[in-house]
Amino acid sequence: MKSVFKFILNTIPRPLLIRLSYVARPILALLLKGNTFTDPIDGESFRMFLPYGYGNQRNNVLSPSTLSLERHRLLWLYLQNETDFFTSKEKKKVLHFAPEQAFYKLFRNQKNLEYTTTDLLSPLADVKADICNLPFEDNQYDIILCNHVLEHIPNDTKAMQELYRVLKPGGMAILQIPQDLSRATTFSDDTITDQKERAKIFGQYDHVRIYGRDYFDKLRTIGFKVVEVDYTSKITIEIVEKYCLAKGEILPVCFK
Repeated sequence: MKSVFKFILNTIPRPLLIRLSYVARPILALLLKGNTFTDPIDGESFRMFLPYGYGNQRNNVLSPSTLSLERHRLLWLYLQNETDFFTSKEKKKVLHFAPEQAFYKLFRNQKNLEYTTTDLLSPLADVKADICNLPFEDNQYDIILCNHVLEHIPNDTKAMQELYRVLKPGGMAILQIPQDLSRATTFSDDTITDQKERAKIFGQYDHVRIYGRDYFDKLRTIGFKVVEVDYTSKITIEIVEKYCLAKGEILPVCFK
């Protein structure tokens, strides 16, 4: 039964699977109920997670309940265990770019957060805005969350400058991106225009670059103090596997 179910999932195009999963999420969560893997965001456990990926598909990565991916669960654990994001007695102003379904309602309901979402297109955005030209005053936000956005932005330097501008002195920005740590330098090539070829090379057709290890130094040139957090090295391999995390993924935790 398990192999048949996996075959069905693997033959559904990934974007269609995502759209269907929003509607069928309660049914999928019930069908996949088990105790092999756990989503730390809601504490629900399953016998398997859903596959996900464009071209290079990854198995056991998409949570059936919150629809979180590895990066979302890693961010959640870091915020929960290493910061006062959920426990601060002083209200924090949070700016969240391209808000994910996995976080949106939970963050919105946090009494200690003044929570603002922004994006050009997302229906979850409070403010429709271009990340390269933000309609916010300087030094406004205690925390900025920007998860897998910058790889879509042609002028990521300008976007980084805007993120730095609106962050309060002493504030924290977590600026996650898909990153190839085997690359010393970031790669881009605008001459590749075929969408299938771009998806093959860049991971998605709408990614404009593959970030290398120099990403952290670029953030530093903007003015950020960057801490390269390998949070999976601070927890056991059993926990990494239980939560379906990506071993070795680096969280760029930036301060102003």
